[in-house]
Parts: sequence; C-alpha cells; structure tokens
Amino acid sequence: MDAKIHPAMAVTNIKNMISFTLEDESSHYSTWKALFEVLCRAYQVYEHLQPRPVDTAPSGSSSAADKAAKAEADALWARLNALVLQWIYGSISTPLLHIILVPGQTAHEAWLAIANHFNDNKSARQIHLQQQFSNIHLEAFPNMAAYCQQVKNLADQLKNVGAPVDN
Repeated sequence: MDAKIHPAMAVTNIKNMISFTLEDESSHYSTWKALFEVLCRAYQVYEHLQPRPVDTAPSGSSSAADKAAKAEADALWARLNALVLQWIYGSISTPLLHIILVPGQTAHEAWLAIANHFNDNKSARQIHLQQQFSNIHLEAFPNMAAYCQQVKNLADQLKNVGAPVDN
C-alpha cells in the first residue's frame, strides 16, 4: 500500500477553509458554492462533486494484482467521498442538513440536493424577495448601515434567484 497521504486528509477543520455556515434562507449560496469548489480542487477531490464514472473495465479477465489495485482504489474513493461529505455537512446549518441528508448518499448526491434546494421554487422566492425589497423603509432600521446591509442582502438573494436588482 502506498504510504503517501492524500492532500484532502490533511484538512482537519472545514471552518478554517469556509468561515461561514450556509443557512437555509441564505443569500450566500453562490459564495459558499464557489469556495467549496475551490477547496475541492485545491485538495484534489473535485471529482466527488461529479457523478462517479461507471467502471468500464471488462469483468472476469482481471489478474489478482488488478483486482487488488481496484479494491484499493475503491477504498480510497469511499474514504475521500466520506471526507467530502463531512466537509459539506460541516459547512451547512443543522436545519439545512436535515433537509438534504439521505442515509448512504454520496458527496455528489448531497451537492445536488443543496443545489436543488437553493434553485427550486425560484419564482416564488423571487416574488417574495421583490416584495420585501420594495417594502423596505429606512425608519425600520436603527441606522443607515443596517438599512444598507439589508438592502444588499435582499439584492444578493434576488441575484441568486436570477432577478438581479439594477442600479
């Protein structure tokens, strides 16, 4: 067995890499997704966010060494998949985790579940957010900074559902 350790196994705390938690009603999905993809590329596990390729090797004609190598590769894939799942689960909120979690899912399936959660019901979210944006009033906030932060937050959420606010 190769004594070399895979780079992803050196990550001990996902919060050091992605410093915020993705929330269910967050405007930060695009940011979280971009940071997570960079993390996966940097630690050579990006393929775990993609569907696993189907094994195309002919069956029955493999030597014992080929079978051992395949078993070792499968074991490494399973371990790295579990690691990427830990990263996903560790960087999202508990309520969002309860929404997307399915026992036995792969990292790719969890990744898709999060994407689908944030991309589903875009029209309804867009209407709701546009109403909130239209009805925001300065007097409802303690200061201008809080007002501007809420306007930016709503604008970011609208952008994420495909309805960016123009200047």
